[in-house]
Amino acid sequence: MTNAPLNRDQRGRTMVKSVMVAYALWAVGGPVGLHHLYLGRDSHALLWMLTLGGFGFGWVREAIRIPAYVVEANQEAERERRATPTMVPPPVSPVRFVGQVSVGIYFGTVALIGLNSLRFFYLIVLPLCVGAGVHLVSSIGQQTSDLQKTLTACLITSPIFYGSSLSPLPISLAASVTAAQNRRAKFPRTPGSKPKLGPRLYRLGLAWLAFSAPLGYCIFHNTTATLYYLSDCVSALLDIFWFLPWLKNVLEYILLMPYRLLCVLTGGGYYEDAWRKVLEILLKEYTEKEKEALKVLSLDAEASLEDITRTYRGLAKTWHPDHNPSKEAEAMFMKIHEAYVVLLQRHKPHRFT
Repeated sequence: MTNAPLNRDQRGRTMVKSVMVAYALWAVGGPVGLHHLYLGRDSHALLWMLTLGGFGFGWVREAIRIPAYVVEANQEAERERRATPTMVPPPVSPVRFVGQVSVGIYFGTVALIGLNSLRFFYLIVLPLCVGAGVHLVSSIGQQTSDLQKTLTACLITSPIFYGSSLSPLPISLAASVTAAQNRRAKFPRTPGSKPKLGPRLYRLGLAWLAFSAPLGYCIFHNTTATLYYLSDCVSALLDIFWFLPWLKNVLEYILLMPYRLLCVLTGGGYYEDAWRKVLEILLKEYTEKEKEALKVLSLDAEASLEDITRTYRGLAKTWHPDHNPSKEAEAMFMKIHEAYVVLLQRHKPHRFT
């Protein structure tokens, strides 16, 4: 005796997602998006993998959002069976817009850290990275946006702020506005076309590697420059709010919260001093660019700021084009000046301790 085939309603019941299972996955692996993977929200899962649960805030917020996500997942399965696309544009969400801007800045900052040595970085690489972050947030849930228009807005905005360390902010704003104006509902998949778990995990893994590989390489092979750049970015961000000291203090407190939490968890004292020593050891390691600068100025690794300044002034006076008529004087003078700037940046006092 053979079993009768399941009708549509029976098949639908077998595909229903459970709120309890979603909450369990949220509690166990929420910051890496396990519950979103279970609900078929792969874009959301990838975003959580790259931001550790939306920098922690998104993961906490989902304590009240999971039931709605489960309903959306079950409704999406029903639309796939009926193949009835939703033509009404989704409403504008302030939370989604803030998320687009934040993740766009985040992707742009990561690109500035790990990919800024590439040619045409500010004209092509940076805007594409910011646009990818904005579009990732735009594609969460049952809606998406026009990727081509979002990237076009990034490419148009980027040259205006060429060379600025704060350029991810205006680029992300322009891209987020464009994405919001061109939002639309996703077209439902045809029945049976949903990819299996294996291929989905494979694509998510590739996306995670593409995001983290440049950053990991930069951190491990250029630790000092990375720390300096992060410090400069934080300083530049706080300097924007010089006219509101209270807001500047609040932002500084929030940005330094991970360090303060670490001190609380480790008890401060000995462990805090140990972390400071580790940071000092990292900052003592010279980058390749700094080693080349030392060679240009004929200095050793133990040279102090006073030694660097004294040597620079002597060489600059010798090779200044006004005092040296040789053909290579101008090029050598520029090379000496660039080496001095590199070493001066290294000895720049840290704003945050």
